[in-house]
Amino acid sequence: MKGRGTDYNPHNRFAPLTSEIDAEFAAPNANTQVSIETARSIISYNNSPDVPFERSINPYRGCEHGCIYCFARPTHAYLDLSPGLDFETKLFAKTNAAQVLRDELAKRNYQCVPITIGANTDGYQPIEKQYRLTRQILEVLWEHRHPCSIITKSQIICDDLTLLKKMAGENLVKVMISVTTLDDDLKRKLEPRAASGQARINTMAQLADAGIPVGVLASPMIPALNDSELETILTQAKQAGAESAGYILLRLPLEIAGLFENWLQEHYPLRAEHVMSLIRQSRDGANYDSTFHTRMRGTGVFADLLAARFKRAARALHLNEKKTELRTDLFKVPTAQISLDW
Repeated sequence: MKGRGTDYNPHNRFAPLTSEIDAEFAAPNANTQVSIETARSIISYNNSPDVPFERSINPYRGCEHGCIYCFARPTHAYLDLSPGLDFETKLFAKTNAAQVLRDELAKRNYQCVPITIGANTDGYQPIEKQYRLTRQILEVLWEHRHPCSIITKSQIICDDLTLLKKMAGENLVKVMISVTTLDDDLKRKLEPRAASGQARINTMAQLADAGIPVGVLASPMIPALNDSELETILTQAKQAGAESAGYILLRLPLEIAGLFENWLQEHYPLRAEHVMSLIRQSRDGANYDSTFHTRMRGTGVFADLLAARFKRAARALHLNEKKTELRTDLFKVPTAQISLDW
């Protein structure tokens, strides 16, 4: 299906019944549908030893980028939807996100700790152009001098360059740009509605030129598909102004394994078996191993070689030598507005 990561909607693992519809009579709907969600809370908390932040905000559920490998796909099952095509076509916008955030920052026991935006789904996916929820969240954070980091693969972030520059001037923001491949043909198949790899490199350059700390996340690295690009991605990112870098080995939890294998057979049938073999060699013989401390990197010969390559390239490029520490001491607690109605 043109412009989509998949046209397959696997069974929702929580549904008690399954149904099959003859594709001849019911073709899947590929149009993007956005529903409004009224959020009761907006800051998510985690204590995973593999995640370098403890708080995050995701203004949208689902993601129109359509990345076939997205680890957030299985979360759509909680909405009684499929992690397949539904994830990239049936989206949810938390339109009250900014107000809920302000309320949470105003709680008596709130402690200021940097918040990451876009940890699950991209806050700058295409519908941000219309809804501007990420922008509204940034405005609240800036108003109260609350630090944040942003993870994105979209050049739409440059629409907020002026605001981000102000925040960076007080050490309140840093950005990580995810770059999976610089091969346009692979990008179109792997991440159909995301920006090209070169556009992401250019985005890094714009951010760096504006004085905003920026890094690159070479993720995910897929054995025998894009892992050969690791050093090139890091080099071009450094040339664009990146000061930090990281990588993640492909993760295939829950329904993603089936979706990814179907995608491989569709686009790279002659390479599919080899790719999956290397993945399983790096995941203790399974499609995925969720064990803490290894789930992001994998184990075994291929995983060890990838880790060594990253370490060598990062050292040669002088990446990760400077660590931007975001400030928390400037935080101003929101105060209740006094009504002027007498």
